[in-house]
Amino acid sequence: MWRILLCVLLVGCAGNNHNEYIGEKYIGAKYVANPLGEGTPPDPDPNIRFDAFDCTTFVETALAGGDIDKLTKIRYRDGNVDFVNRNHFIETDWMTNNSDIVKNITRKFGPTSGRRVTIDKQKWFKTMYGINVAATPQTIDLEYIPYSRALDIVVDRPVVVLFVRGDNGIKNKIGTDLAIRHMGFLLPDGRLRHASKRRGRVVDMNFVEYAKQMMKNTNNLGIMILEIKK
Repeated sequence: MWRILLCVLLVGCAGNNHNEYIGEKYIGAKYVANPLGEGTPPDPDPNIRFDAFDCTTFVETALAGGDIDKLTKIRYRDGNVDFVNRNHFIETDWMTNNSDIVKNITRKFGPTSGRRVTIDKQKWFKTMYGINVAATPQTIDLEYIPYSRALDIVVDRPVVVLFVRGDNGIKNKIGTDLAIRHMGFLLPDGRLRHASKRRGRVVDMNFVEYAKQMMKNTNNLGIMILEIKK
């Protein structure tokens, strides 16, 4: 099997040791679904907290270095704190609106496969929250590395790793399809650092072993990799 070594350059960071420990201070914090909000309905949760995370808020808070102003810019389009303005969808909102700090480099790791996903914000807001929002469905094609090839990936700097799933009928429940089921950090020594629902906290674990577990479900397709630009 082939191995890939990619040098991922992080702008403005000093040395591998510093970069390897992204999010380390939050290890052990409990897992709580959707722990952050706007402080007002429909999501009265706080704008920032350090005792509890889900997978997305852990990545966001770590990328922000715990700074609330940076976190706000990551979580909301143009930094405008509003529930409707939040980057709810990794596929269409989060990656695009955070292109200044992350870059999709999945192709650099070799042959990819494709997953087409249609995000229907209008139906999702109405189904989940009873909110009427004017939004046209967005269809995009995501390229991912199948798990069978992802087992050999090696990085020399931390990267954001996105876990891609197939269409499992979730749109019948929430009003839209979703492709990204999980996210975390892949570290140079092969650790996956993430907020784990199964473990109930932020943990480090062996990425290869985690990927092998994901492979057992044929609806789990593979991973995408995002360079951390700064």
